[in-house]
Amino acid sequence: MSIYNFNAHLIDGEEIKLDQYKGKVVIVVNTASKCAYTPQYKDLETLYKKYKEKGLEILGFPCNQFAEQDPADNDEIKRFCQINFGVTFPLFEKIDVRGVNAHPIFKHLTEVSPFQGINEDTASSRMLYAYLKENFPDYLLGDSIKWNFTKFLIDRSGKVVRRFEPSFEPMDMEADIELLL
Repeated sequence: MSIYNFNAHLIDGEEIKLDQYKGKVVIVVNTASKCAYTPQYKDLETLYKKYKEKGLEILGFPCNQFAEQDPADNDEIKRFCQINFGVTFPLFEKIDVRGVNAHPIFKHLTEVSPFQGINEDTASSRMLYAYLKENFPDYLLGDSIKWNFTKFLIDRSGKVVRRFEPSFEPMDMEADIELLL
């Protein structure tokens, strides 16, 4: 099974089959508009513009599960992303990414790409780990999504190559992306 087996609704409501991304390198990311990691939209857009013609797609899935950091409706989220970060990559309807109501694509992604821990080499990583440990210790258990801006890099055959936890900056994914293009 790959991401190609799933459907999702674009932020405007249109249902699409993810098999339209066959043969592309894809980043699937859960997003939020009021998170400390929200500026990652800018770097995701930079990567998208730089590599789209070479076959990169970025699929953004807004989520409000983490400290209610994306409370707006889909129209407001779309406007926010376009106005503040110039986002042109596809955004999807707001969904759950963990728990019993998690969208099937995120259930699949977390099954095939288990949580490997939060690398505490950076201040951002240490802060995220400390915040989760103090406020949401159960989030650190299992393979579920831990926070906003968890990124999954998927090769041209639909296989997850690597999972990047939220504090991993998008531009630091560039070498991994280039290897797959």
